[in-house]
Amino acid sequence: MVPGPTSTRIPLTRPWTGEAELEAVRAVLEGGQLAQGPRVAAFEEAVRELTGARHAVATSSCTTALHLALVLAGVGPGDEVAVADFTFPATANVIVQQGAIPVPVDIDPATYAMDPADLARRIGPRTRAVMVVDPVGSPADHASLRTIARAHGACYIDDAACAIGGRIGELPLGSGAVADLTCLSFHARKVVTTGEGGMLLCDDDEIAERARRLRAHGGVRDGGRFRFEECGFNYRLSDIQAAVGIEQMRRLPEILERRRRLALALNTQLADIPDLQLPGDPPWGPHLFQSHVTLLPESVDRDAVIAAMAEEGVETTIGTYAVHAEPAFGRLIGTRPGDRPHAWRAFRSAITLPLHPRMTEADIEHVAGSFRRVLAARGLR
Repeated sequence: MVPGPTSTRIPLTRPWTGEAELEAVRAVLEGGQLAQGPRVAAFEEAVRELTGARHAVATSSCTTALHLALVLAGVGPGDEVAVADFTFPATANVIVQQGAIPVPVDIDPATYAMDPADLARRIGPRTRAVMVVDPVGSPADHASLRTIARAHGACYIDDAACAIGGRIGELPLGSGAVADLTCLSFHARKVVTTGEGGMLLCDDDEIAERARRLRAHGGVRDGGRFRFEECGFNYRLSDIQAAVGIEQMRRLPEILERRRRLALALNTQLADIPDLQLPGDPPWGPHLFQSHVTLLPESVDRDAVIAAMAEEGVETTIGTYAVHAEPAFGRLIGTRPGDRPHAWRAFRSAITLPLHPRMTEADIEHVAGSFRRVLAARGLR
């Protein structure tokens, strides 16, 4: 199936869904089993097979999967959790919700992922977990980071929200050889979407059993009723969402191939512009291009570029956030903007250009041409 062209306005993202997803949802609605049921189990199995994880536990979002991961890791009040600083605040919010203390770790400026050297400086005796992020689909240096975490007895958690289908060498992200617990997102902007949704992956049988119990209020079935062993949450995914996810998983190889081809085409058209840091593969694994994030020179006003691109009919946005610089975390842990200099630089200067599988080569030329004109007006030619 070849995606159709977009409209004149180029949106930042657009989910690639079609008749298969519509028919899958129709079948669920007609069957009457709308809440968590057989489609969720089938979706979990599809993700488990892809990632090589022993267990896959579907959740209502990646945020709830991350929260479950911290609960399962035994994180509680007074504990510290080292967290990648360049990420959406949800990654750090769940730490606070457990009564623990987020410790933002600066990034490698070349990859936007957690910097092992900075983690080694900030990890300590109170660190209960290390929460790494695979930013915008680019895998982190998991081998180095995991070694540091395990040397300190910390649970190693991968926020792989943007990175389903990724790998480190021959190891798929989600494998227990990469992380103790891995969390995925199926938000509308992600590689595979169910609208909203997430999944927790692990290899430990007891942890997985507890995760399934906790996502359903802490209950276990006992004959015709439930017995509630602990106070849990309502973190379940519905069969409606899972039906969409199953069809998306069937299309995943094509989604990834198109994303990569379009991203590299965009890179080619922008390669001669000086002082741009275009996205590419880190040494340990391929970039999945969940987003196309480019770092502008500090001399260029990124927000003005976003406004000018909108006038060109192209939607763009920031890269993502620097946790340490957000007011909520500054008040909580005493950080100030700039305390993590590489993340702070990326927060102020990174721009996300449109990239999604429904784009055409003409769309890529439109985006590249608009970006070139906007940057030329600011002295970058």
